[in-house]
Amino acid sequence: MASVRFTVTPTKAEDLPGLSDTSPDISSRSAARVRFGSRESVNRSDPLSEASGGVTTTGGGAETPDHSNTDQGDGNSKISSVYINNSHGVDDDDFYDRNLALFEEEMDTRPKVSSLLSRLANYTNLTQGAKEHEEAESIGEKKKTSKSPQMGTFMGVYLPCLQNIFGVILFLRLTWVVGTAGVLQGLCIVFICCCCTMLTAISMSAIATNGVVPAGGSYFMISRSLGPEFGGAVGICFYLGTTFAGAMYILGAIEILLMYIAPDAAIFASKGLEGEGAAMLNNMRVYGSICLLLMSLLVFVGVKYVNKLASIFLACVIVSIFSIYIGALVSAFKPPNFPVCMLGNRTINGHDIVDDHCAKTMLLQIKEPIETEDTNVTINVENSTVTPTYDPGQSPLTEKTTFLWSRFCQGTDLNASCDDYFNANNFSEIEGIPGLASGIIAENLWSSYLSKGDVVEKVSMNSSHISHAASTQQPYVFADITTSFTLLVGIFFPSVTGIMAGSNRSGDLKDAQRSIPIGTILAIITTSIVYLSSVILFGACVDGVVLRDKFGDSVKGNLVVGTLAWPTPWVIVIGSFFSTCGAGLQSLTGAPRLLQAIAKDNIIPFLRVFGHGKANGEPTWALLLTALIAELGILIASLDLVAPILTMFFLMCYLFVNLACALQTLLRTPNWRPRFSYYHWTLSFLGMIICLALMFISSWYYAIVAIVIAGMIYKYIEYHGAEKEWGDGIRGLSLSAARFALLRLEEGPPHTKNWRPQLLVLLKLDEDAHVKSPRLLTFASQLKAGKGLTIVGTVVPGNFLQSYGEALAAEQTLKHLMDKERVKGFCQCIVAQKPRDGISHMIQSSGLGGMKPNTVVMGWPHAWRQSEDPQSWKTFINTVRVTTAAHLALLVPKNISLFPSNSEPCTEGYIDVWWIVHDGGMLMLLPFLLRQHKVWRKCGMRIFTVAQMEDNSIQMKKDLATFLYHLRIEAEVEVVEMHDSDISAYTYERTLMMEQRSQMLRQMRLSKSDREREAQLVKDRNSMLRLTSIGSDDDDDTDGGERDRAGSSSGGSSEHHRRVQMTWTKQKTSQYRATHSGCSTPEGFRDMLSIRPDHSNVRRMHTAVKLNEVIVNKSHDARVVLLNMPGPPKNPDGDENYMEFLEVLTEGLERVLLVRGGGSEVITIYS
Repeated sequence: MASVRFTVTPTKAEDLPGLSDTSPDISSRSAARVRFGSRESVNRSDPLSEASGGVTTTGGGAETPDHSNTDQGDGNSKISSVYINNSHGVDDDDFYDRNLALFEEEMDTRPKVSSLLSRLANYTNLTQGAKEHEEAESIGEKKKTSKSPQMGTFMGVYLPCLQNIFGVILFLRLTWVVGTAGVLQGLCIVFICCCCTMLTAISMSAIATNGVVPAGGSYFMISRSLGPEFGGAVGICFYLGTTFAGAMYILGAIEILLMYIAPDAAIFASKGLEGEGAAMLNNMRVYGSICLLLMSLLVFVGVKYVNKLASIFLACVIVSIFSIYIGALVSAFKPPNFPVCMLGNRTINGHDIVDDHCAKTMLLQIKEPIETEDTNVTINVENSTVTPTYDPGQSPLTEKTTFLWSRFCQGTDLNASCDDYFNANNFSEIEGIPGLASGIIAENLWSSYLSKGDVVEKVSMNSSHISHAASTQQPYVFADITTSFTLLVGIFFPSVTGIMAGSNRSGDLKDAQRSIPIGTILAIITTSIVYLSSVILFGACVDGVVLRDKFGDSVKGNLVVGTLAWPTPWVIVIGSFFSTCGAGLQSLTGAPRLLQAIAKDNIIPFLRVFGHGKANGEPTWALLLTALIAELGILIASLDLVAPILTMFFLMCYLFVNLACALQTLLRTPNWRPRFSYYHWTLSFLGMIICLALMFISSWYYAIVAIVIAGMIYKYIEYHGAEKEWGDGIRGLSLSAARFALLRLEEGPPHTKNWRPQLLVLLKLDEDAHVKSPRLLTFASQLKAGKGLTIVGTVVPGNFLQSYGEALAAEQTLKHLMDKERVKGFCQCIVAQKPRDGISHMIQSSGLGGMKPNTVVMGWPHAWRQSEDPQSWKTFINTVRVTTAAHLALLVPKNISLFPSNSEPCTEGYIDVWWIVHDGGMLMLLPFLLRQHKVWRKCGMRIFTVAQMEDNSIQMKKDLATFLYHLRIEAEVEVVEMHDSDISAYTYERTLMMEQRSQMLRQMRLSKSDREREAQLVKDRNSMLRLTSIGSDDDDDTDGGERDRAGSSSGGSSEHHRRVQMTWTKQKTSQYRATHSGCSTPEGFRDMLSIRPDHSNVRRMHTAVKLNEVIVNKSHDARVVLLNMPGPPKNPDGDENYMEFLEVLTEGLERVLLVRGGGSEVITIYS
């Protein structure tokens, strides 16, 4: 139930019931401040409406200075009158806020429902169509207040759809389509096209009623339903279709002008019949270009003139259609007289009957008697247009040849040699319009497809068939193009487009969600009935030869559909001319605005310039581009060639409208709640299939071109366009597909053949939130080559509640670096008190399901020896241990700054692999993956392995070569023999220095930490938590993890209790100093000099030194060296020695990649 709150505005204190001095808490609060519903209401309130009073206008319109304060921030009037003591005034909002006290601190970001609803109720669609452009053209006029849209279903949707759907094809080509395809196939063509638009309209209605649709029409619906990539691609296709539609309408208007209104206006005249077609095309180009220029200027000067003419043009269309129906009914009783001359069963061109005689010869009456040798005169009434009355008493009749005789014979004499077909057949006249009751529909039921140059023939008439092709010099009616069912589909389909006109005006509609479905579907039903009935009427009233005569040559150049019109053909000629001109203007008006909308969305960068225009918002640059593209269509100059082009673009647009509806329905997106409920995904899917089939039926090569254009725009937006999140269906489809794929991946671990490194790249940020080693990400991109999963992570030290902003900044830094390095992947920032914990959490929690990282990439801790803070290398070693425990592979590039960037390809050199121990085959796979990238592509590959004294090095080399052969990896193989040798003095000395340095640094750090703890104890003895936080980091690092082990053995609560109670007393401090005495006394230094190195450390150092000597000797010139990374010691006390071993192992090498496998096989010899 909706609750309504009324506020009474009294004029006296007595009028307020229940108001007394018994509300001190309310009055004090109300007098202290004026409360608003939300921050937005404060910002939008009038400056005079302040807590201190001011001049405000009351409901009666009078100004009362300093007497009242009116606030309508949330839609409710709250007036504090001067007649009431302010200390007792009841602020109505206080009661409201008392109930919402729990939420008052969040009112800035979470406004009250009342203020939200008031803003939503006042929402109006901002129109991007023609209306505000009309108003903006009068710059000098005062800006008009915006009125709420008032257009209803009939005026706002139904009539605009009718005007856009009925067009040039109905008047110029539908009769030809019916005559060529026959009534049955013609009905099939019309029915398929109308089904396509009806199903599309149902899908469009569902999308249009799923929420408020601002002005923008089909482009807005598709882009917000399928995403910016599909939206941009389909938007461009829809724009091109609308632009070519403008060209088609202009060509239709010029064809009507030059063919039927003013044939003498032709500039180019044909010298022969062969050049007639070329001359006509040139005339179309010249007049079409002039017409396009004039229309573009009209649109540029003012779109308001176009809108004012629109109603006139629509009236012309409706009058023309009614005249066709009336003419068809009249023809049943009184058929119009349009005789058609036939020679045998071939149709004669009416333009060539100059003397109006459809006969071979004619009888002339001569006044003076003439002696003739042959007195037997034969009068052939069938071949004469005039039947003379022969009176023997008058002058004798003389037989003379007609003009048609001269077209078929060598001369005008009766004995001249003539064409064989002409000699074998006679002339006859038939009615071009037999009428509705003639039964001619029986002949017109079946198709009669012709090839280019064929003569239009009447099959039912008898003729002497002579195998003699008609010459183009003869006065027949010829087919100008080769016809087929598919061609007719492509030519007719533009006559059913225009169903988007209603949705394009959604900003002008009072109730768009109700008007768009009803108006559009009713318009399609109306036009479908008109088209289907027209097919039947044309087939029932007009003779087949006239229907197949595209330009009306057989009826002396009359418009074929005009011959059926009542009362005169000029009704159709003039009406169709104005309607095609109006449709062309509408296209030239709508297309630039569509391009401007796409440009303003900023999804296609190179179209940004077309988002600008005149000061009033007119899309000047977009209009210029539209005119240039339309000129390309006009230069084609043939209506029959332009129509399939725009058919492709419109079909692609309709296809994606159906796809959007089907996708949203199948995905069951929570936001998919259309008011229009008469839709189903099967209908949308059927509409999509019909669109796709019609594309390839009408013209498969145009379909491929349109798909390629859309695909190129899609990929362009994907790579270079602005990223938009519109809640589109493709994003929802991606989520569903990702969920399905992740669940499939969960069914089992990936097979060795499918293993690829899924990287978790650990980056470190400095104090300014800059990445310390960006080249690490470069190396990761070279290793991935754009494939697989990449997660780039970093740890932000601190508390999450206080450091959330820093984490967001760090995430943006990582994303910017990933874009710069063209790494496709994800960012993950974790806020933790200690970096080692954050890295551990990241390794445990990164990824989802089967898409978890299996390889960790981290940098080498630079200058770890010189650093007083052991955190960097201790964190490094801890990460090595964590990755080992998680069974993840580990890659550690050393000297990463020396690795090549993506713009520095290696022209030569080797990638050297030192395969010392086998840990899953990572060392074999990584060089292969690196060489897939352009930087490493030209590098060779060398594999070295180490043979001990007891190994057969020759057999090892053969086995290794065979193994590589089965792995399909090309590489040079070398086995390095390492002989047993005594431990050198250098090794012993190096080990001794390592242990002495380690002992010295440990004592220095301990004494330093002791001093810090004692100073802190004196400074703040009572802060237990502070003591814990100060002592935790260093104590964890220096105790070798003893407290961690203790914590793991006992419960979490007891560990917390023990750490909180930890304090440093004087006795404990002296004991600690006694047990950890070191370099703080001269005796400590002397003790350190007497250290004897541990034997195990000496052996490890010996191995490191010997391996390093061999590696440097063999691989000093390598581009990069891949090396097995030994694991850290199990005893944490030897961590510093472990770092020293790694340092010795890689000494003298420029670029090293330390590799540690995850324990599973990653490469196989099997297919």
